[in-house]
Amino acid sequence: MAKKNLSEMKIAVLMGGTSSEREVSLRTGRAVENALKSQGLQVVGIDVDGQMVRKLMAAQIDIVFLALHGRGGEDGSVQGLLEVMGIPYTGSKVLASALAFHKAKTKAVLSFHHIPTPRFVVLTHGDFLARPQEASKLAWRYPVVVKPCEEGSTFGVSLVKAPEEMEAACAHAFQYGNEVLIEDFIDGREVTVGILADQALPVVEVIPRSGFYDYEAKYTPGKTEYIVPAQLEENLYQQVQYWGLRAHRALGCRGVSRVDIRIDQQGNPFVLEVNTIPGMTETSLLPKAARVAGIPFEELVKRILNLALDDQK
Repeated sequence: MAKKNLSEMKIAVLMGGTSSEREVSLRTGRAVENALKSQGLQVVGIDVDGQMVRKLMAAQIDIVFLALHGRGGEDGSVQGLLEVMGIPYTGSKVLASALAFHKAKTKAVLSFHHIPTPRFVVLTHGDFLARPQEASKLAWRYPVVVKPCEEGSTFGVSLVKAPEEMEAACAHAFQYGNEVLIEDFIDGREVTVGILADQALPVVEVIPRSGFYDYEAKYTPGKTEYIVPAQLEENLYQQVQYWGLRAHRALGCRGVSRVDIRIDQQGNPFVLEVNTIPGMTETSLLPKAARVAGIPFEELVKRILNLALDDQK
């Protein structure tokens, strides 16, 4: 039987869910849904809940566009379910999704592949409860960044500038999971590299007015300036793209991802993390980069779907 092309398919956009990133996911999902509908494609938006499987089967879905951020969306869970159901989906598969979502596992893979990443330690909730005051001794120097190992959108992230701030920062991060990552803060510039079809997109520089790219800086209009393409010296620009693509490949990502990088004062890039389901509103970082590369938002979402179809052939 001949395979259907995209115009003949029923497409589901999975969004929402129950993670702390629900509202961000809904914004991504609605933007993707509208972009696909504007191209005359058959699209069903599904707010993910316990009835998701029934909804997918009732709608006779042929392919899924994953717009689920956070737990249950980026961690390999929904990817595994769709694999079992035999429904193609966008983005990375189960293992790459799980590795990228767990920040400490990501850094272990990066270190194995000799990809530069800030020094780090992992603290478990049990160890913290037993000796909370010991957390301040885990830093080689200050400032450091404290973040949950399994969370996105900078939830639970703190910039810790002194030992006496560490205990409260860890307690905050542990609200989002049982493991916390403590890593060197790289003083310098923040950039991000979108990867599409195993190619690096133009680099985006992120300049938060507060100096730290936290949840408020990320989602409050006017709190952050974005420069695309980033104004970097040519060799450094190429290095950033190179390490972004290396990180994407090392984790086994496919289709699309976004790699976050810090550049220190000496011009050395350090990979922070890899996002396998990057934000996809028209003002998100990946679409900004794609637009500069000559890929409008509507074409971008369609390309991402076609990459998922190509993977099935």
